Amino acid sequence: MSAEAPAPEASRHRDRMQRRKAAVDARIAAASVDRGVLLVLTGNGKGKSSSAFGMMARALGHGMRVGVVQFIKGRGSTGEEQFFRRFPEVIYHVMGEGFTWETQDRERDVQAARAAWVVAAALLRDADIAMVILDELNIALRYRYLPLADVIAALRERPAQQHVVITGRGAPPELVELADTVTDMRVVKHAFDAGVRAQRGVEL
Repeated sequence: MSAEAPAPEASRHRDRMQRRKAAVDARIAAASVDRGVLLVLTGNGKGKSSSAFGMMARALGHGMRVGVVQFIKGRGSTGEEQFFRRFPEVIYHVMGEGFTWETQDRERDVQAARAAWVVAAALLRDADIAMVILDELNIALRYRYLPLADVIAALRERPAQQHVVITGRGAPPELVELADTVTDMRVVKHAFDAGVRAQRGVEL
């Protein structure tokens, strides 16, 4: 007894998936460059730092060394800080002054950002650090706590295989232009707008 012929819808689906697979396979075969990439995660939506720390978990899973510098967050210890500090492969530096609207002291914020940049610049020169996460660096650049030209130069001169992930709202156009991958996250809904405070494990 012969097998039944596939239904027209199933046949069309199979044909579409075969064409899609061929297109994806061709793009994968054409991607032959192996080097460090610069990723910029920006926009007003939630998830920029969370995405960065997800990549950090992947890197650690591959036995890579990772350096983290948090430029804005710092008043309270977050879940990701408590977790990732357990790994000897991680260098973790927190600016330690908290959000800019809490300090209300520009000079202190500038000094803290510059101190954090000294650490970040050292990581960007270290070929043994496979991934560098510069969390909320975009905010420090937006408020001009750091010279953008210095940041761009350090990113250009970093080791060839080093990956860098930069987060924060308002990424400057020069950084977007330099980056290999840019994601602009937008807000659709946020629990905070409905009066729900930041939750451990979600925001903290």
